[in-house]
Amino acid sequence: MKSCTVNKLVIGGDAPPRLMGVINVSNESFYSGSYVPLEEVHATAVAMIEQGADMIDIGARSTAPNTQAISGKTEAERIEAALKELDGSGITLSVDTIHPGVLEVCLKHDVHAANDIGGFVYPAYAKEVAEAGLPAFVMAANRQPGDPVGVAETLASLEGVMKRCEDAGVKEYVLDPGIGIWTPLRSVDDDWELCRHFGEFLKFDRPVLAAVSRKTFIGLLLNRYPEDRLPGTLAVTVKLLEQGASIIRAHDVAATRDVMKVWVQLKGTK
Repeated sequence: MKSCTVNKLVIGGDAPPRLMGVINVSNESFYSGSYVPLEEVHATAVAMIEQGADMIDIGARSTAPNTQAISGKTEAERIEAALKELDGSGITLSVDTIHPGVLEVCLKHDVHAANDIGGFVYPAYAKEVAEAGLPAFVMAANRQPGDPVGVAETLASLEGVMKRCEDAGVKEYVLDPGIGIWTPLRSVDDDWELCRHFGEFLKFDRPVLAAVSRKTFIGLLLNRYPEDRLPGTLAVTVKLLEQGASIIRAHDVAATRDVMKVWVQLKGTK
């Protein structure tokens, strides 16, 4: 498998599974526990690194369905304020946005990767990433985030994502199959199938991101609100590690790192 290097952090290849901690500065987030007030951003990020996160993903708008929409201006103001708190911290950061204008603001600060749930559907965004020399996390998408339904469509969509990366000149990237209820056409059954067949997404010889933290498909199975979905999340995480996930995106860094360390030990690799 090819690797992707983000600020000297190697993801994929022969590297061990990596852990991406999530900081949301959007109070509309589906999981209220993930919201971090501005004055706590620096301390939270440092704590996550101390708990074992390899990098931090910063987002300023909720991407969950049926959440309150915000303007690009508001998103840019939020994320810039958060990034100012982390300038000079030395922490490896990705920024979670689909808007070129927001990314332009982020590039004024210490950011090391772009996280695009839009899968480079917007050429201007892909061009901006390429010109900045940023590696990227790119999610399966055809016309909007998470619109492929089922394993076959997701595989085809990721092929399209790779073509967009190639066309834009983005050489360092991690694929994301986009587990989650992104559109009304998606169901929790689709998410379970993506998890069962997660190993198939390694066919592209690229690192693959697993992002399942506290999501709806886990909550509906267990009849649990987001606040009580950690055990289910960790169970799914183990399954995705077994199938070759190169990096885990998680709200709960300490618990997820423990699971990953135990899994690596059982597997018998360092």
